[in-house]
Amino acid sequence: MIIVANQPIELVRSDWSAFEWHWLQQLQNGSTVYTYQSMDHLHFEWALRESLVHAAEALDRSGVSFASFEKSRCNPDYWNRNAEGGFELRSEVTPANGIRDIWKNGHLYAFECATATVIVLYGGVLGSIREEDFNSLFYNLLLYDWHYDSDLRLTEKNGSDSALPGDVLYFKNPDVSPETPEWQGENTIKLREDLYFGHGIGIASGEEIIRSLNQNRIPGSTVSAYLMDTVIYPDFLYLSRYAKNNKINAYTASSTPVLPGQLYVRIGGSRYLRT
Repeated sequence: MIIVANQPIELVRSDWSAFEWHWLQQLQNGSTVYTYQSMDHLHFEWALRESLVHAAEALDRSGVSFASFEKSRCNPDYWNRNAEGGFELRSEVTPANGIRDIWKNGHLYAFECATATVIVLYGGVLGSIREEDFNSLFYNLLLYDWHYDSDLRLTEKNGSDSALPGDVLYFKNPDVSPETPEWQGENTIKLREDLYFGHGIGIASGEEIIRSLNQNRIPGSTVSAYLMDTVIYPDFLYLSRYAKNNKINAYTASSTPVLPGQLYVRIGGSRYLRT
């Protein structure tokens, strides 16, 4: 059931894209209660979720390659590669143009799956908010592992069985071979029912991702890779204040308060503080 401003609502088909309508019908007809502060909040969350799915699918088609940090590469016209293999945005490049170039010139880029997931998050947000706000919020971009700007306000919860499109999920490979440490797990974006995008594997079902990870275990291991219960997603309500054509005051919209250094998300077994 969907609750908006403390009231149940009836949805109108013409107000939603086909993607949004399909998923909102599932939420509306299910037993779990999903609460939103306003219709603007509801519209923005599902527009962003659709944008995240499109960003993941487009990155899969873009020609980017999978590589370890040691062998990562980027377009030097937009990014400087640092000693750790991360990408630092050039001072004369706007964040929006730097992120767009990854899809435009994918053959010039190579990175591992955690960086790819953060790139998808930025790409999805870029497709959903005003460009001037994106450039202001993410002016000092670093693309490296699970480092991310605090304005994404990534939120963690348990319940992978109830994950929605655009959510980040992690498949863990506990018995990974020491010869292939990059396959200790796979960060993924949920696209649809049992369909995920994981950089290096591509678009696949959960079973296919597990099968791929199991090919990189310690010889003789019988411990299978598995989907962890953790679900990660951006703070939709906070970001909705920057939505294209929004009616929400960017300076008064509420969201869960974030205190520097207090909250974190756990990705692939590691903790990353919000700064």
